Amino acid sequence: MSTPFWPRKSPAFLRIRLAVRPFALGKPVIGVSGGPDSLALVAAALAERVEAHAVIIDHGLQPGSETIAAQAARQVEQCGGTASIVRVDVATHQGGLEAAARHARYKALFHAADGAEIWVGHTMDDQAETLLLGALRGRVTGMQSRNGQLVRPLLGVRRSDTLEACRELGLAAWQDPHNQDTRFRRVAIRQEIIPQLSELIGGDCVPALAQAGEEAALTNSYVSEGIRVGDTLAVAELQVHPARRRQLIVAWLQHHNAQVTGATIRAIERLVTDWHGQGAVLVGAQSLAVRRIGGILSMSDH
Repeated sequence: MSTPFWPRKSPAFLRIRLAVRPFALGKPVIGVSGGPDSLALVAAALAERVEAHAVIIDHGLQPGSETIAAQAARQVEQCGGTASIVRVDVATHQGGLEAAARHARYKALFHAADGAEIWVGHTMDDQAETLLLGALRGRVTGMQSRNGQLVRPLLGVRRSDTLEACRELGLAAWQDPHNQDTRFRRVAIRQEIIPQLSELIGGDCVPALAQAGEEAALTNSYVSEGIRVGDTLAVAELQVHPARRRQLIVAWLQHHNAQVTGATIRAIERLVTDWHGQGAVLVGAQSLAVRRIGGILSMSDH
């Protein structure tokens, strides 16, 4: 396939390319929705001569989703890249539709990557939203630019840059109508809460929130370094610094595909630090419960 002509004057696209450049090694799989973030990421990777392949996930959640996926594939090919389309089934999930779609999407991407890096188009704005969402769940967290196979090259650029980059390149980015539906908590934060916070401080609040998210992600990564868990968790293992103990509990909940919230973590922690024979801790909307039997924490159906 011939190399496309990249415009000489494209300041927004240049910012995307500069963000991608430190990661421009290997042959990654890039998760593509057809939206501006993932399209700008693919275009920048190809412009930087990264041998990337786009995997377009069709969640099948809206009428004509197969048409949207095919259009995204054409956009990738317009940039000189290759693309494949994967249809996924979005099953009912404890966290709702958004969480179910995310679970199905990443499962498909990791399968397609077969050990290669997976690039996704999260921006600085996504980082800020993730911090606020985590805080509302009682557990402050953020995203790392590199987390195992998963790579997020665009955490240092704004969503507005990806929109403008697509305009500069003549790419027809798809606008997901779900991104306008404030019934989704992330969308409400994006459209209502973040503008109010910016008005409150008299400036753009996103960079500060994103920096806090990055710091939280780095701290969590450092504290959880080397953690390995099995089906059960020994109380003796949890007689450590509270930060380490909570990360062990988080890793254990994730091992069981259980919902992780601040309230759940602290309730399980009390089975260790304030044990007086109390009953099981219910884990989110799933029919799972954590029990202490002797010196062992176990997970079972409620």
